[in-house]
Amino acid sequence: MTELSIVIPVLNEEKNLETLHKSIITSLKKENISYEIIFIDDGSTDNSYNLLAKLHQKDKRVKVIKFAGNFGQTSAWDAGIKAAKGQYIITMDSDLQNDPSDIPRMLNAIKNSNYDAISGWRTNRKDSFSKKFFSIFANFLRKAMTKEKIHDSGCSLKIYKKECFDNVDLYGEMHRYITAVLALEGLRIGEIKVRHNPRKHGKTKYGAARLLKGSLDLLFMAFMTKYSTRPLHLFGSLGIATFLLGMAISLYLTILKFSYGESLSERPMLILSVLLLILGIQFIFFGILAEIMMRIYYKMHNRKPYIIKKVLK
Repeated sequence: MTELSIVIPVLNEEKNLETLHKSIITSLKKENISYEIIFIDDGSTDNSYNLLAKLHQKDKRVKVIKFAGNFGQTSAWDAGIKAAKGQYIITMDSDLQNDPSDIPRMLNAIKNSNYDAISGWRTNRKDSFSKKFFSIFANFLRKAMTKEKIHDSGCSLKIYKKECFDNVDLYGEMHRYITAVLALEGLRIGEIKVRHNPRKHGKTKYGAARLLKGSLDLLFMAFMTKYSTRPLHLFGSLGIATFLLGMAISLYLTILKFSYGESLSERPMLILSVLLLILGIQFIFFGILAEIMMRIYYKMHNRKPYIIKKVLK
């Protein structure tokens, strides 16, 4: 049985692949474990795929998945994770900024802990100021929307138990928030300090646009995890709060009209109160419709609104 699967997305990293492969082999040479390396070519336009094919011919532990085009890092990780045979799964970048020498430490750490996943923590990052800034913002957003408390969700170097992904599909730009998704599922997430190297070859693929897309995906996942079985609680609460605010403004305007004889025709608050009343009713009905749709969804897909982790008999 394969103990460890190392999943690595590749996009135009031809100058890094051979060095990365050698570094992984060197780091695991003294470890008595069976492992596989899964490279996913995410639509590279350079010589990356040909180099990966050569690595596969030389080393049968190397598996290569080639995408028909560029579908993104999240899709690459999803494909690699689904193809993985190992009990544990390591994800890492192909740009040599993640250090393969940290892999044995991470494997030993998860074996000797109660964590379902352990994230790398780049305490001494070798990135540009702009990349660090986007990462700080992403971490702030993640902590605000999830229960996860790790420091560096953007670090690609992570290790998971394979069963972490039994009920999780990755999509969009969710790769930065995989541990946040798992935390929302109730899994235990730890972290360990890892090395971080400066990029020597190639260009970074990360930027503001990917951060924005990932943030929207995280928002959707947070909603699906927290409210997919009870959307009426969210939209109904918003609706009631909005409706009551509209009622309060209407009551205030009524007092002004009949107690003080003031004209309301030129008051913007009259329009606001009517708008809030209508919006509140819409939120409530939207919540009811969402509740109906989610119950139909769970029934059609034969899914339960809960996950059983363990059964003692």
